[in-house]
Amino acid sequence: MQRKILVTSALPYANGSIHLGHLVEYIQTDVWVRFQKMRGHECHYVCADDAHGTPIMLHAQKLDITPEQLIANIQQEHQADFADFAVNFDNFHSTHSPENKALASQVYLANRDAGHIATRTISQAYDPEKEMFLPDRFIKGECPKCGVADQYGDNCEACGATYDATELKNPVSAVSGATPITKDSEHYFFKLGNFEEDLKAWTRGGHLQDEVSHKLNEWFESGLKDWDISRDAPYFGFEIPDAPNKFFYVWLDAPIGYLASFKNYCDRTGIDFDEYLKPDSTTEMIHFIGKDIINFHALFWPAMLQGAGFRRPNAIYAHGFLTVDGKKMSKSRGTFIKARTYLDHLNPEYLRYYFAAKLGSGIDDIDLNLEDFQSRINSDLVGKVVNIASRCAGFISKRFDGKLASTLSERALFDDFTNQADSIADKMEKREFGHAMRDIMALADKANQYIDDKKPWALAKEEGKDQQVHDICTMGINLFRVLIAYLKPVLPRTAEQAEAFLNIEPILWSDIASPLLNHSIDKFKPLMTRIETDKIVAIQQASKETMAAEPTAQKLETNSNIDPIADEISFDDFAKIDLRIAKIVNAEHVEDAKKLLKLTLDIGLGEKQVFAGIKSAYAPEDLIGKLTVMVANLAPRKMRFGLSEGMVLAAGPGGKDLFILNPDDGAQAGMRVK
Repeated sequence: MQRKILVTSALPYANGSIHLGHLVEYIQTDVWVRFQKMRGHECHYVCADDAHGTPIMLHAQKLDITPEQLIANIQQEHQADFADFAVNFDNFHSTHSPENKALASQVYLANRDAGHIATRTISQAYDPEKEMFLPDRFIKGECPKCGVADQYGDNCEACGATYDATELKNPVSAVSGATPITKDSEHYFFKLGNFEEDLKAWTRGGHLQDEVSHKLNEWFESGLKDWDISRDAPYFGFEIPDAPNKFFYVWLDAPIGYLASFKNYCDRTGIDFDEYLKPDSTTEMIHFIGKDIINFHALFWPAMLQGAGFRRPNAIYAHGFLTVDGKKMSKSRGTFIKARTYLDHLNPEYLRYYFAAKLGSGIDDIDLNLEDFQSRINSDLVGKVVNIASRCAGFISKRFDGKLASTLSERALFDDFTNQADSIADKMEKREFGHAMRDIMALADKANQYIDDKKPWALAKEEGKDQQVHDICTMGINLFRVLIAYLKPVLPRTAEQAEAFLNIEPILWSDIASPLLNHSIDKFKPLMTRIETDKIVAIQQASKETMAAEPTAQKLETNSNIDPIADEISFDDFAKIDLRIAKIVNAEHVEDAKKLLKLTLDIGLGEKQVFAGIKSAYAPEDLIGKLTVMVANLAPRKMRFGLSEGMVLAAGPGGKDLFILNPDDGAQAGMRVK
């Protein structure tokens, strides 16, 4: 049955650039939405810039422009970044919109008329120079717990303590530097406690991850308190109806911005907005958010919706934070890599895949380890998936006029690939992207092993073997197509290029089991290239002022100033290296190469081609039959002379003094080919 799903991601704040930490969420959501669309469901993905609040007002004043101009500039930047990362919103809007003003007023008035709004006078910090009340983040002083200076008015980044801004010692306004005074003001409150029993049932009713539900129990244990939903002028936002100079707190109208963006989309496309908002609606509303804003989304938001007579979300999916090389990112401290900085140097789909390979359905943090990122992309995407097409397409193009065979020679193998569609779909549905990526890469290994075993390049040199070559390469292309279909939600642009190469319509999930036979394909063009270290270094250099990852930057940039003994690795790092004893079954000169020999190695699981810089020590004919140690799990590397599928290890100081094992030497050392 076709589902109707409204999906949102948390709204980016219109006061700064998108960074890689933000992109965890937007990529996660986009992958899930693209998967739903591939399955044939009606899925609408909307978002907007969160455009209100004191920080935006002050930032605009600093730039000597209006807040409206600031948020317009930021929105243009945000949309360009999202588009370049292939985050495909059906609608991207702004909370500073007529739709949001109307809906925020509607939600507020409905709750007010139902008795869910109260007023009372409170005391707040006030800047006497700027003549404005100060949010906690605009007051700084000494932590009342540990005494460290220059801490914000809500929590200490040194000891982790939380407190009220009034508890800070020697407080100052971060806006003017003046000492804040205390001033009274009437505020409006949402009576969250009116919904306590309903919220207990809803938060424990399968709409949230278990760890989130357990965390929210802390709120119920202490009793739900009234929520302050108003701010005093001057403030950039919507004025509260019937309350002059009182404005909606940004967290009231921000989530309503989801509905406002959808309303804007519905008005343009003719979709029935009310169908998605009715309490008894059969449609779905799903939010993807960061775990730091769960209280707003899982307590205040469903209560406001219920009080206004709207439906509540079907599910809220929270995710963890992003670290870079094991270090915490902090927007307030400026330690982040901007999306645009990454885009200036690397293919965005590399990051989409890496995040997908790391993401699960829980709220654990994920780490962007730059060395692992480089290695995994080169191994998985370039060395495995794209490699399948590049190994087979040339034969189809040159020897068979670009046309695939009319039958599958290995139907059982093809079925083995397509029979995993339901299992992979189940993992994608449950947001277990990392598990799905592992399953897909295991299939890619099988496809490459099949080609290794069949050796079409060798058969092509023999008389009367054309049909076998045709069959093998047709199988390879069909296995590649299945893998691309599975990866399409993660790599939409690569999939689009692959569809053009395969000369097919956009792949749907229902197409996966149908092979391409007696079908003409286009000439293959490289879909991806390896990530070279200089690209990583360039990103780090461009982000040096904002990214706390200098040790890794130094290690990646140069080894010339590093003590070779001090640059240690852990045992876990060493354990990742797969060393095999390999027999050299063939060796030959490489034309125009001064140092390289082309080796064909047998490690017992098929032959591998390796280019080794040992020409100064050996003639090719002297190497045949010898044993050597090979790094077998090194990602293949495209060189000017061809593909090198590993690394050969040799002992000695260099030059003519490089030593490869003889078979007898290997036997004496207890080594064998395996």
